[in-house]
Amino acid sequence: MKWLGFTAGLFGIDFLMKEGVEAQKPENFPHDMDGTKGKIRLYRNHNKGFCFGFLQENQTIVKQLPLVFTSACAGAFIWLLSRKEGRLSERLSLSLITAGALSNLYDRLKRGYVVDYFSIRIRGLEKVVFNLGDIFIFAGSIVLALSDLAGGIRNHSPRGVRRWPWKKQH
Repeated sequence: MKWLGFTAGLFGIDFLMKEGVEAQKPENFPHDMDGTKGKIRLYRNHNKGFCFGFLQENQTIVKQLPLVFTSACAGAFIWLLSRKEGRLSERLSLSLITAGALSNLYDRLKRGYVVDYFSIRIRGLEKVVFNLGDIFIFAGSIVLALSDLAGGIRNHSPRGVRRWPWKKQH
């Protein structure tokens, strides 16, 4: 139950951020976020496609593909929660991915676009505007990939060889 609450909380944070951005006048954007010394710039972008507006002219695909992906991810997450076994990293990663996917899916279905609202002002990322849902999906994907990589190394190491000093040997 705590994982569902965590996921709902992440969804809620991104939802409230998007609502706050949408409630402001468009002419207030872009501007630097207070206290970040210009490292974070706030925007009010409406993305009708995938990343960088890709396929924005085909709204059927832009709505249906995320619906399928989000349904599959949420299904895998619920299935994992119903099992006693399962690593913390798997639960965390699927919680993050599901929260971000649901947030962006909500936007696509309710608003007809995804609200992107900030950019990190470091070289190479200045022109990329995203939202917390995107960050959740990215972070969850990284956690899942690292977890799978660590599991693969652990499962293929010869008996008696300790790869991870913090793990007890069985």
